[in-house]
Amino acid sequence: MTRTQADLILSGGTVIPVDAGRRIIENGAVAIAGGRILAVGTAAGIEAAFTATRRIDTHGKAVIPGLVDVHAHAGHGLIKTMGMDRPDRWEAICGEVYTTGSTPDFWYAEARLAALERLRFGVTTGVSLLGGGDTIMRTDDPAYGSAHANGVQEVGTRSVIAVGPTRAPHPLTYANGGKDPRPVSFETQLATSAELLRRWHGAAGGRIRVALLYPVLRNEHERDMSPADYEEAKRQACITRALSRENGVLFTQDGHRGGSVLRADKMGLLGPDALLSHAVDLSDDEIRICARTRTRIAHNPSAIASVFGRCPAIELMEAGVTVGLGSDATAPDRSSDMFRHMQQAMHYHRRHFRDADVLPPGKVLEMATIDAAVALGMDHEIGSLEPGKRADVVIVDMNRPHLAPPNMAAHRLVCFANGNDVETVLVDGEVCLDNGRATRISERVVLDDAAREAEAMIERIGGRGDLAVPAHFWGCPRGRTTIPHPPEAGR
Repeated sequence: MTRTQADLILSGGTVIPVDAGRRIIENGAVAIAGGRILAVGTAAGIEAAFTATRRIDTHGKAVIPGLVDVHAHAGHGLIKTMGMDRPDRWEAICGEVYTTGSTPDFWYAEARLAALERLRFGVTTGVSLLGGGDTIMRTDDPAYGSAHANGVQEVGTRSVIAVGPTRAPHPLTYANGGKDPRPVSFETQLATSAELLRRWHGAAGGRIRVALLYPVLRNEHERDMSPADYEEAKRQACITRALSRENGVLFTQDGHRGGSVLRADKMGLLGPDALLSHAVDLSDDEIRICARTRTRIAHNPSAIASVFGRCPAIELMEAGVTVGLGSDATAPDRSSDMFRHMQQAMHYHRRHFRDADVLPPGKVLEMATIDAAVALGMDHEIGSLEPGKRADVVIVDMNRPHLAPPNMAAHRLVCFANGNDVETVLVDGEVCLDNGRATRISERVVLDDAAREAEAMIERIGGRGDLAVPAHFWGCPRGRTTIPHPPEAGR
């Protein structure tokens, strides 16, 4: 029998394709050609049907779809824990850096660092908001978003770059690393976003995509903004949403909370191409609205928002809503390790329901793969290992003490693995991480560049004092609250 030529065969491991049959294939294999999956099956079956110019032996390893992170922030990777000794200081630093204290070089260095982190953790696709919060999107000039996109494409991962205006009122002051400050209008930010969409959506062989966003309008905004500013914010949100629909791209919003989904529905912002992040403390009516409009949810169980409120992810999924898993990284207390966030999600909802059967390992793996791909409108291309889909594949080394003994691989993968167990990562069939080493780029160069740009940013904003260990770092069970007596030595 003539065998079909493939570029690469992964053979011998436990293949968990998250396909329609939810198979777990012991001694399985995947055949790849032209950047796409040819076949998934038993090693014996694949070897009989295909020959390949390269093989990777995956015995003792798990082979899974590339993980998908539906919500994170560009820029945060070079700030992380700065200013944690003072309330709200970290957010203030983000605000300053993303409007006046950053340069294109900052965004390029941070993008490479964040993409490399994702790659090392097996995250092949991720959403990255170009900044964070409501008033700190870096959309005054296309140079910043282009620098980010260039950085990501050098590493080789997929990125959905979310850009858009900040919330009214305008203008806002922006500057290039503190130089040449200027007022920036809503119109300028919208034009910048449209230009980034034109330049980058579908670039790098489809690995770079662009999404549009407008900040959430919550109860406090309707209450505290002037009537004119609030009406202008609603107008701007509708204009931005119309641009997303006109271009057929994802529309996302960060920070939905009780009441804001109802408001977004009344404004006509929702739909199957809308992705709402956090979505905490939703009412039953809002859950029904998400189901009726087929709006997608980005659940970030490790985020601060999930401390202050609860995302009813279980109830949303039971109502038929697609819920993808996000890291909300990088931030003061979390990385892009989606294994960590899968485990956090299970404990988060099990504690709420006081039921250890809630959110089984297989379901939470779906949330980080196929469900996340559905949330991004990319499930026809990624999210599972199936013939015809893009070959985004992760190989996890299961030959480690914390992953022993060698049985029930799918359970061990979700409940015990972490991002550092990832050995090899393919994107479009290209080996971008080989035995733990990036193939396109020097890790040392990325780390050195990130360190240099972080130092330059710290000098620009006068942030040296924000690197101190907080006074409440030790001995305070409630953080900044003082305790009446110091702990005994050594405790």
